[in-house]
Amino acid sequence: MTALEAPRLILHPMTRANAEYVAAGSPPTGARWAPGYPSPGERGAAARFLTTCAESGDPSPFGPYEIRLRADGVVIGGIGFHAAPDERRSVTIGYGLVESARGQGYASEALRALLRFAREQGVARVRGDADTGNIASQHVMTAAGMRLVDEDASLKYYLAEWTA
Repeated sequence: MTALEAPRLILHPMTRANAEYVAAGSPPTGARWAPGYPSPGERGAAARFLTTCAESGDPSPFGPYEIRLRADGVVIGGIGFHAAPDERRSVTIGYGLVESARGQGYASEALRALLRFAREQGVARVRGDADTGNIASQHVMTAAGMRLVDEDASLKYYLAEWTA
């Protein structure tokens, strides 16, 4: 599978081998991981990806991606789909960055690339959510073109959708 490109980033598809290292929190020889990678969330996403691969096969291209800096290849976080599109052509996304990479527009840039890719693949709706107190993540989704569509006591729900 081909990597997705953004101006400053490369979204590299996670392989089963990558996922095993990420889930274990232990980089393979030669890997370039930023301090703090993988976060507990990234480790959980890698473990879920491995479970999906074992139960129903590799969901690529609708799986997780490592967010790498184009300049030096350092992995600064992850982004991806929770599962393949459903019968309504909808997907749910998630993302996260190491602390040192936050506040520089990387998450919005990565999300824009993922949204563009989803649309090119025929996805009609992309959903995401953020904790009500996570203003930064809310800004990421808004900056990437998603809109707030609902909220409850703990989460704000965002959506990007396209017509055929």
